[in-house]
Amino acid sequence: MRLLIPAALLALTACAPEPAPVTSSLPFFGDGYRFKGDACRRLGESSETAEYLDHTADLVGCPEDLENLGVFVTDSGAQEVARQDGYILYSVPRG
Repeated sequence: MRLLIPAALLALTACAPEPAPVTSSLPFFGDGYRFKGDACRRLGESSETAEYLDHTADLVGCPEDLENLGVFVTDSGAQEVARQDGYILYSVPRG
């Protein structure tokens, strides 16, 4: 009888639906930041981003779990300004 309980629990968890993907209300645009297809993307103006926008820098959002974030930060001079919805927001100087 003891073996049936763990087996039943395993069967129930196998049928559980997968969690929904993280959605974001951040105003992303473009096909990637720096290069087409990059996981990081530029952000436009919204109530969530207005305080981070700067005419001398691009506001960029990158997934928190992106493998090469350190390289991106070093190469671009990005400064972290916020975290939201699974993304790190960076201010990246232009030029």
